[in-house]
Amino acid sequence: MENFKTVLKNETAEVLEKKSRFISYVYHVEDEENIEKLIKEMRRKYHDARHVCFAWRIIKDGQVIERASDDGEPSGTAGAPMLSILKKENLCNILILVIRYFGGILLGTGGLVRAYSEATQKVIEKSEIVIMTNGVEIEVKLEYSNLDIFKYYCKNNDINIINIQYLDDIIIKVEMETYVKDKMLKEFETKTLKIKEYKIIGEKYIAKNVEKYT
Repeated sequence: MENFKTVLKNETAEVLEKKSRFISYVYHVEDEENIEKLIKEMRRKYHDARHVCFAWRIIKDGQVIERASDDGEPSGTAGAPMLSILKKENLCNILILVIRYFGGILLGTGGLVRAYSEATQKVIEKSEIVIMTNGVEIEVKLEYSNLDIFKYYCKNNDINIINIQYLDDIIIKVEMETYVKDKMLKEFETKTLKIKEYKIIGEKYIAKNVEKYT
């Protein structure tokens, strides 16, 4: 997958529909083990609730894996509309949970779809969204006299400095989008960029920018 959106931190929200409470949670997740743990924790926490429905999507080996559950609600009225929102917004590495306390009034299939969709939308709207894109992590070695110049170069080329080690030489770990890597390495080869040597650590998804959900 070339890029996707995800949440930066966990959030919660609540929707009331004809006396039924729909409590929604969003979590940043990256593996199925963590997802199962969170779902079990919610089932214990809300053991007296009628339903604990969920939808999730994660990136695994470059592919999207996704699941959803209606947890006893009529088929397709809870998990499916929740998952549909995640897919429409290209959200991954994300888990949505919606807990329902029944208020005594039947909502019907249409009412359930609207309620679970609204609960999902509401909790996402409270979240900070980060766009993740294909990138690379590189270790750079340079002389102390070139540190400020390199920092300035990073600032003007959307290169994120992860950490700096002050040894005999300066060792800096940086991350950047793939196209930026190509530009940086070309400038290194032509001596435009004054670094002593570099080592490509590996490919990774990196944060491109942060936005409020719209």
